[in-house]
Amino acid sequence: MCSIIGYCGSVLNMDALEKGFARTASRGPDAIKMTDTGSGLLGFQRLSIMGLTPSGMQPFELDGSFAVCNGELYGFRAQRAGLEKKGYSFKSDSDCEILLPMYFEYGTDMFAMLDAEFACVIYDARTGEYIAARDPIGIRPLYYGYDARGTVIFASEPKSLVGLAEKIMPFPPGHFCKNGEFHRYTDIAAVESVCRDDLETACRNIHEKLVQGVRKRLIADAKVGFLLSGGLDSSLVCSIAASESEGPIRTFAIGMSEDAIDLKYARQVAEFIGADHTEVYMTPDDVIASLEPVIELLGTYDITTIRASIGMYLVCKAIHEKTDIRVILTGEISDELFGYKYTDFAPSAEEFQKEAQKRIRELHMYDVLRADRCISVNSLEARVPFGDLEFGKYVMSLDPAMKMNRYGKGKYLLRHAFEGQGYLPDSILWREKAAFSDAVGHSMVDYLKEYAEKTYTDEEFEARRARYAYAQPFTKESLLYREIFEKYYPGQAEMIAGFWMPNREWEGCDVNDPSARVLSNYGDSGK
Repeated sequence: MCSIIGYCGSVLNMDALEKGFARTASRGPDAIKMTDTGSGLLGFQRLSIMGLTPSGMQPFELDGSFAVCNGELYGFRAQRAGLEKKGYSFKSDSDCEILLPMYFEYGTDMFAMLDAEFACVIYDARTGEYIAARDPIGIRPLYYGYDARGTVIFASEPKSLVGLAEKIMPFPPGHFCKNGEFHRYTDIAAVESVCRDDLETACRNIHEKLVQGVRKRLIADAKVGFLLSGGLDSSLVCSIAASESEGPIRTFAIGMSEDAIDLKYARQVAEFIGADHTEVYMTPDDVIASLEPVIELLGTYDITTIRASIGMYLVCKAIHEKTDIRVILTGEISDELFGYKYTDFAPSAEEFQKEAQKRIRELHMYDVLRADRCISVNSLEARVPFGDLEFGKYVMSLDPAMKMNRYGKGKYLLRHAFEGQGYLPDSILWREKAAFSDAVGHSMVDYLKEYAEKTYTDEEFEARRARYAYAQPFTKESLLYREIFEKYYPGQAEMIAGFWMPNREWEGCDVNDPSARVLSNYGDSGK
């Protein structure tokens, strides 16, 4: 995980720029470099993952043009070989060094050619233009804003732009920006034609594509570890990785010091796959003490994102402090593709698909944001196999009626795809979903609610929430989070598209809390 910044013109306040960029130093603790392009600045903070030698340091330069990229470009060696045949030479083994030659050859068409998680800024000396782009899901972060003269500034995190830009917004995934105009180069949520594969064919393809997605993400010049919650998604990632690895993989789980039900299930998975497993415990005091730093690092006020981030932040903190691991694989994005507990209430296949498309397009503001920030603030790199582009496009293209819960079990296709093949015990493969924010003993969220209740009287809550017209807080907990957010990102609430909540238009989903625990179909989840 690295940090980039691009100031696309003469800098108004160099001191503010340097201070802003320094706020993301944890993303790239190995080295820092700021390059004058002759028409602005490109900055890079490096976390060495691929091409660990100094020659892999960015910005990369080619004939006076420059590029910075926070990304992993899968299959880059084949693309580099093709570029070498065209006469290009390379100084490092970094995957991102291919970007400038690709841009010279293919222009903005190159972005749709990448199998990658990336955010990049390119300065083309031939035209004097800046071009920025982001991967189709937004797994790698990128934000933008304009200084007082209207000069655009790009940065990996909004904290780098506070004080430089009046309004900060997320760079839209699957887009590139050229000459100040945004263009969509792909929409992973769009489906040109519905795939009519039968159940067994679909499950076979899901199996093969997910295995491929995990396999390519195991390739790194730095050490790799795995977050394991004991739920279906992270357990599948870990079991696939274990089957693809020569020695035991290293897994990490976190739970409350009391009532740690998730640790129990994670331990079962780790033992089954023969992992080198580490358990991390957190206390109620740890939860409350982490709240403000977590909101600061996230740059959000969303209830679900914050609840789910506390455990992830603390386990990644332990990994950073106690191991030499640099890369972390996680299980995000499965829910958006295959459904949550609340999508059981979808009134039709069409509505199910519309909801999946909405969630995929907004992922960069919620679960993907959470994974990126909690991992990168601890100088680690996140890799998300369920975000593999080929896998995601295929699952989105399947007949939505097949993905709905018609089987008495959510995510049936994913479970059936790995059934009876030795990847996981049935007790895990078929266990009901428990939301991570609740699953840490189910008590963590209760501590947060209790803390918020003690922070405001009913009168204070009503008066203070009225200050916010956009995404108005609707519980004391949401007000607490919003006030902390405003402390670090004043006036920037529009960076987030409101609160992640179940679709209240569906019968059974008109609830006042995002937790699956409030839904009537929660049942035995998490027990």
